Amino acid sequence: MKIKMKSLLVSTAPPTVRIVHSGHTCNVEEERYSERVYTIREGATLELQCMVTGHPHPQIRWTKTVGGASDRQGDSTLHNETLKITNISRHQGGRYYCKAENGLGSPAIRSIRVDVYYLDEPIITVHQSVGESKEQFYFERTVFLRCVATSHPPVLYSWRRGREALTQGSDAGVEIYEPFFTQGETKILKLKNLRPQDYAGYTCISSVRSVCGIGDKSAHFSLNNRTAPPSVKLLLEDPLVVNPGETITLVCVPSGGDPPPYLEWVRPGGEELPKRSVVNGGTLTIPAVTVDDSGAYSCVASNNVGNPAKKSTTILVRGLRKGRFWITPDPYHNDDNIQIGREVKISCQVEATPPEELQFGWLKNGRPLRSSERMVITHTDTEVSPGTTNLDIIDLKFTDFGTYTCVASLRNGGTPEISIDVNISSTTVPPELSVPRGRSHLVAQEGDTVDLQCLVSGKPKPIILWSRVEESGAAVAAAPVLMPDGSEQTESYDGVLRINNVTRETSGTFRCQTSQYNGFNVKPREALIQLVVQFPPTVEPVYTEIRQALSRAFSLTCQLLRAHPARLLRYEWKLGSRLLTVGQFSEQRDDTSYLVKALNREGYGEYTCDITNEAGAGRCTFLVTGKAYSPEFYYDTVGALWQNRPRVYGFKLQWTQMEPNAVDRILAYRLGIRQVSTNPYYDPTSRSDRSAYTPVNPHLREFQCGFEDEALCLFSQDKTDEFDWTHHSAATRDTKYTPNTGPSADHSGSKQGFYMYIETSRPRLEGDKARLLSPTFNMNSKTSLPSSSSTSSSSSVTYCFAFYYHMYGKHVGALNVFLRQKAQTVTDTSVWSLIGNQRDRWRQAKVNIHPTAAFQVQTAVKNSCGDIAIDDVTIKEGECKDPPPNSEYGSPYYLSVSLLLRELVSYLEN
Repeated sequence: MKIKMKSLLVSTAPPTVRIVHSGHTCNVEEERYSERVYTIREGATLELQCMVTGHPHPQIRWTKTVGGASDRQGDSTLHNETLKITNISRHQGGRYYCKAENGLGSPAIRSIRVDVYYLDEPIITVHQSVGESKEQFYFERTVFLRCVATSHPPVLYSWRRGREALTQGSDAGVEIYEPFFTQGETKILKLKNLRPQDYAGYTCISSVRSVCGIGDKSAHFSLNNRTAPPSVKLLLEDPLVVNPGETITLVCVPSGGDPPPYLEWVRPGGEELPKRSVVNGGTLTIPAVTVDDSGAYSCVASNNVGNPAKKSTTILVRGLRKGRFWITPDPYHNDDNIQIGREVKISCQVEATPPEELQFGWLKNGRPLRSSERMVITHTDTEVSPGTTNLDIIDLKFTDFGTYTCVASLRNGGTPEISIDVNISSTTVPPELSVPRGRSHLVAQEGDTVDLQCLVSGKPKPIILWSRVEESGAAVAAAPVLMPDGSEQTESYDGVLRINNVTRETSGTFRCQTSQYNGFNVKPREALIQLVVQFPPTVEPVYTEIRQALSRAFSLTCQLLRAHPARLLRYEWKLGSRLLTVGQFSEQRDDTSYLVKALNREGYGEYTCDITNEAGAGRCTFLVTGKAYSPEFYYDTVGALWQNRPRVYGFKLQWTQMEPNAVDRILAYRLGIRQVSTNPYYDPTSRSDRSAYTPVNPHLREFQCGFEDEALCLFSQDKTDEFDWTHHSAATRDTKYTPNTGPSADHSGSKQGFYMYIETSRPRLEGDKARLLSPTFNMNSKTSLPSSSSTSSSSSVTYCFAFYYHMYGKHVGALNVFLRQKAQTVTDTSVWSLIGNQRDRWRQAKVNIHPTAAFQVQTAVKNSCGDIAIDDVTIKEGECKDPPPNSEYGSPYYLSVSLLLRELVSYLEN
């Protein structure tokens, strides 16, 4: 085999992109020349490949949009060439974009729309016309049977009554129509003035016309004079008040409806039922209830007749939560302190479930306290939650000092009571808040642990609330931002806020303020703390490689992106460990450069630039070498571009080199050629299924296979025959059983050359068949032949199919060539045949064929006494030239065939 090569160095090139598909697809079609629509069945595997060219090699990114917005469900951006989605769902349909960019020109973008086809089970619902709804469907009532099925593409409906097909006009008492507002998604069967024959079984059949192999689906409903919408009742109290830890059972039973309704327990807003709950029909059991299980529960009954029926109940789990208190000084005086002779009010607040069972009691120094003229006890309305009780002490005296206890409990028990102690004395004073000296402005470095502290005094000591304000520090008008833990506020009982592993985003102003709960009900006291987080300079490039030739000048630049503090920044340039220069940044500059005027051999190596501040250093690294950039193939053909004679192939390789002027250009290259076990004539990315392969190069005019590699040029064994062809050479052929049959060398005369043959010795039986299938071939694109998805035309192109055969043995059977083409049906046609011993030599056969679509070649034999071999199969555009003479045994070598079918398959059958 001879190979001729052409090599071409191309410059940098902007990206190009195209999208090809593989896997299982129903259809791929073009719309408006710019959009490709890929149709796939739900549950199948979507596999798209983004094929790009350009230099430097482009970066690839897959994205998906729905309605013009990015699809954020899951990881919708992929950075490799293949986009694969297994078990695709309907929600994953849409437009997929492949974007390729390499910094040259505009990015290349191509898109393909993926349509996911599906068909859900249809549902039949039954309704009466408005104003006619009764408990039952009586005579002289109009009834609607509505069939709904979710699908893509739009579904087609048909109705049957029993075994009778119902169509519009087939029965005067029946109307079939599709309402405009449903856009064809429903099919309604209208039964006017019910008749006895209308009480029957109805079947709705939904169909998408078997697109993507999706079969029809159906639903059934039996209509009778008992048919009625559902009704339901609950066998329990409403609301249901229980104690924590109890097991509760909610019972729901249908009180009407035909067919019998289906019962389901739900919670409002789509909230899930408690995980430990057990549902058995209409019975819902919740063991060991907690306060979190409180809320509304609904029992829904449906039987597809009328509207579903729903009954709801509320579960109240007894409990007391969030006990708080506050002290309010005399509201009639502008003073936050408690003073003798003035009024003071103690308030106590508790959240209770159920709120009407909440009751309060007051104690003074452990003894019960009753309401009086000077000690006035009031409670808020029991229906208001949270409940609050107030103790007003009128004209405070020394004898009123002591410990007051607010006791909250539920009237029917079931949960422990809550007690809150409040001390009123001369030492009971409102809070004061301050920041320790030197702690109002804190400086930390990234990764440190920082404690922010506010000192609070007063009795009782209130809770401290921490929050953030804007960087401006305007404590009053500034809108709060989130705390490091993501909340708006953080409570602290000791006045300390600890922040672990601070980051640069943590820098800012923090506010601490007193809470009115568990303290004085006065204007909150507050203070501000400024936190500054220092971090080392961030620079670019972190690492880059510079290719330069000797004696040339070049410059290295290190860019400062951000740093804190951003003042007093220093830079230091080194080559390896050798210091080159140092300096300090001015306020106007954000980068530093180092100039090499003339590069010498000592100038090659690793240059570093360290930019430092108080927090650390950022480093730019430049690797300077004189090594040329490796060439990259801009475009390489996996198949021959031309052939001027058999077994002489021409290839064109285009390659490029990044920045060829930076260093010495590539002057020479070595080309190595090896044969691999993949067919060089086919492009698997362009096939529509795994069993069909098409030529990669539309200009390929000839196919040739000598069976030299293990891949056999993608020839395959027919799985329906009795035995297989053997891939062999004369050097390894065993002549023990058939010493006087079979070839002694391949067609070229080489004993090491391979060919395909069948041996008739044991265990073969007479009549056994062996078939060998070639790959499928597409028509030459320049001949304007139809693609695999188009219909056949009346035009045809002539191809010459040729091969060498060896038929040697006493009783050699027939070697036949068949043409199989696949249109609506598969048709096999014999195009060549030869019977009998042709002596111990190779002969050539040629036959003209006229395919109009994709075609294939197959060889098969019927076992007899004698071996048959084939070698060097070719398919070439144009009529056969100089066909060999007919066999001396009378069998033809040459036959012209013209067939207009979908696919072409050539069979060699014995």
